[in-house]
Amino acid sequence: MNFPQKAYLTLAYLPVYLSAQVLFEENNDQFVRSLDDSYERGLTFLKTTQDAQGQWTDSSYGSQPGVIGMATLAFLSRGDDPEFGSYSASLIKAVNAILEQQNQDTGYIGTSMYNHGFATLALAEYYGVTNNFRIGPSLKKATNLILSAQKTNSKGGWRYSPESKDADTTVSGAQLVALFAAKNAGIQVPDDAINKGIKFLLNCQDEKGGFGYTGNSGANLPRTAIGSLILALNQETESKAFKLSINYLRENGQFGDQGHKFYSLYYTSQALFRSTKEDWEKWNIQNVRQLQSSQSENGSWAGNYGTTFATSAALLSMALNYRYLPIYER
Repeated sequence: MNFPQKAYLTLAYLPVYLSAQVLFEENNDQFVRSLDDSYERGLTFLKTTQDAQGQWTDSSYGSQPGVIGMATLAFLSRGDDPEFGSYSASLIKAVNAILEQQNQDTGYIGTSMYNHGFATLALAEYYGVTNNFRIGPSLKKATNLILSAQKTNSKGGWRYSPESKDADTTVSGAQLVALFAAKNAGIQVPDDAINKGIKFLLNCQDEKGGFGYTGNSGANLPRTAIGSLILALNQETESKAFKLSINYLRENGQFGDQGHKFYSLYYTSQALFRSTKEDWEKWNIQNVRQLQSSQSENGSWAGNYGTTFATSAALLSMALNYRYLPIYER
């Protein structure tokens, strides 16, 4: 399912776009300008390495809709015009590549719920900033697949396939973020579905605030950042659970979990962005400087799951500085 190379930019979208650009243009801080240079170099890498089908071939992950979705979010997050901007053609190819992998009967995108969650998030954010009417039906199908999978899950969460009866925090987190984004974009999402998903996550939180994988043992940085982010998206930043999770991130939030570095940075940045100003500024400066020191000359980052995923996740961990996408609002 493809749509034409022309997107549809609504008047309602224009003030959001302009305000995001003014936010950057009025800031003369050298740190922010240096960040923007790194971000643009990363986007240029993604643009030049994308193939004609809208995918990436650096690894087996580059053709998966979840990774394509991450790259889509990276293109969107800087605030460049998705219709006429420098990355508009790349965006349309990427969105088409996601839609090509969606089952038109079930709405399932790809072959795992990991992929489905990140791909659905990308569709929701693209739809939210463009209001392209061709995306709406596909986004609704993808959202309904998440909702129907939860209804048959005994834990109230999600795991690797829509038919899974058990759940884990990482897959469940991806679906919940997608549901929040879809809801922001105007898709109907029952509060009960979000509440059930959060209940599962809270059952995985230990007494120190960390989140485990399928239960409340084995907490680590990315899982805790996921749990913290979901609570923040649900406006629970004053809750004991959120405050404990932030304390865990303060104590353990080094420069990414060593086994899942960029995945960890992606979620930790979003969680700390919704904490105190002090938490965010301390993390943000450290994160940006560390990433700049490890960025390759061609603008990419190298990671376990290929340069496309690593570069997209690295960029998205810095994208909170633009405050552009709806999902990045406090």
